[in-house]
Amino acid sequence: MTQPRDFYTQQISSLQSQLKISKQKLATSSILRLLTFSLIIAGLYFGYPNSQIIIGSIIGGGILFLLLISRHSNLSYTKRKTQKLIDLNQLEIDVMDGKKDHLDSGKEFIDPLHPYGQDIDLFGDRSFFQYINRTATQAGKQKLADFLGSNNTKNIIGKQEAIKNLATLTTWRQEFSAIASLATTTTSITQIQKWLHNYNPFTPKFARYLPKVVATISISLLVLLFLDMIPFSLIVMWLFIGLGITGIYLKKINELYNHAGKAKDTFEQYYKLIERIEDTKFTAPLLLKKQKEILNDTKKTSAILKELASILNAFDQRNNMIFGILGNGYLLWDFHQCYRIEQWINENQSKIDTWFEVIAFFDAINSLANFAFNNSDYIYPTITEKDVLLKATQLGHPMLDPKKRVDNDILIDSEQFFIITGANMAGKSTFLRTVSLQIIMSNAGLPICAQTCEYKPTKLYTSMRTADSLSDDASYFFSELTQLKRIVDALKKDEYFIILDEILKGTNSKDKAEGSRKFVEKLVKANATGIIATHDLSLCEISNEIPVVKNRYFDAQIMNDELYFDYTFKEGICQNMNASFLLKKMEII
Repeated sequence: MTQPRDFYTQQISSLQSQLKISKQKLATSSILRLLTFSLIIAGLYFGYPNSQIIIGSIIGGGILFLLLISRHSNLSYTKRKTQKLIDLNQLEIDVMDGKKDHLDSGKEFIDPLHPYGQDIDLFGDRSFFQYINRTATQAGKQKLADFLGSNNTKNIIGKQEAIKNLATLTTWRQEFSAIASLATTTTSITQIQKWLHNYNPFTPKFARYLPKVVATISISLLVLLFLDMIPFSLIVMWLFIGLGITGIYLKKINELYNHAGKAKDTFEQYYKLIERIEDTKFTAPLLLKKQKEILNDTKKTSAILKELASILNAFDQRNNMIFGILGNGYLLWDFHQCYRIEQWINENQSKIDTWFEVIAFFDAINSLANFAFNNSDYIYPTITEKDVLLKATQLGHPMLDPKKRVDNDILIDSEQFFIITGANMAGKSTFLRTVSLQIIMSNAGLPICAQTCEYKPTKLYTSMRTADSLSDDASYFFSELTQLKRIVDALKKDEYFIILDEILKGTNSKDKAEGSRKFVEKLVKANATGIIATHDLSLCEISNEIPVVKNRYFDAQIMNDELYFDYTFKEGICQNMNASFLLKKMEII
């Protein structure tokens, strides 16, 4: 099996060769366009005053020039997509080398009230979301945040199969991301959906026929002029008649163009993404289910979206001043495009939400599959319904350097509670975040950093990092109590894995010890499963009275007048603390 770094390196080499060819084709295309334009000018210059030669040069040369423009546009798109693919592969190599700061952090998803997001650095700078996120659409980014933050334990095996399937489709995934990345969209999907659902048509019924009638008359007049059978003044008069008809609806046309113009890039992007989904043979049931949602019996969904993209591109030609005048005068161009847009909306507005959701889903799960591909040595947890809630060997945090990371085993049964003691900097908090992240990753269907893992799906609730709020006039202690109250209320509605780190820090030692003890007792009584880390050794005495409470610890040793940490998770109670030693070592006392 090709290693991820080798794959990305090979891709870059191959794509750079393709990019070189694309640049050569573009250069040739530019020369052809210039040559064609020169021939048109020559035809006008040497043909004057012969109207047949002038009109023939304009029409014949214009058609050829438009074809060359279309070809050049396609070549330019291929070049940009190839460059984007190179960038995507280089990005993965950079991330492997530890360069993650330029990735999107998802800081907009930070929510102090989230059950676990803030405690485990799920969103924000140097977060797990930043590490894993490769989405290219705003809707996909939101969907990925939902995957990680929703506490959804349903269909984990189905999610695993989908990620496994998509992880093997490396070329497909990169093509999807490149296509999605090329469109610069400034209008959100929500805004486009709102516009489509609330749109009120304005074109009358005769709009279906009038532009065709006007265009037919215009072509006929042009032919008659070519044959010198009518004066040029009649052509000019007909132009103003057409412009007058367009002017009657100009306000409504401009309003529609304003909305349609904002959606143009999105539909240009989305029809290509839907096409990629339609034409791929997936094997995972979840992917097939999502693919089925966009399949159409009569006409491909990508063709339907492409039709609107083409209409919007045609509508955009009004920005060309010459074409805007001639097109609206002789073809009622804007009026015709408005009618086509309104017909499209009428036929498809009920299905658009589903199509958009499917694209967001694939964009989001693409990131999960990319993570799985990059970490092919990770394992997918075995989902179980046994009493064992989590049984993992060599469990580690995926964002820590593998060369320095110390992995640990853990076995915790349902409705069992661990009290973890340990010296400062011995690894308690890191271990809590590792277990928390393992639960979130497992629920999302991701492979985890472990050798083996059995996991009974559960939701997560944490209280590890509480902050006071000056704006809400809330003290640190009150904020912490509020979080603990949320945990108690949540346990009344569902089962949760509870992870706590040194709770009730905002009160005195005696009060803290008694409060912590009573809170743990309440959690045990509620049949909660979880872990609490503490420096208070008296809390460990609960295990003598409540059998489901077990003591575990991380310790530190002083060797040759230096602190030594092995970061190993052990059974029992920590006896070695290091605060006094560090105060002396740093000459503070």
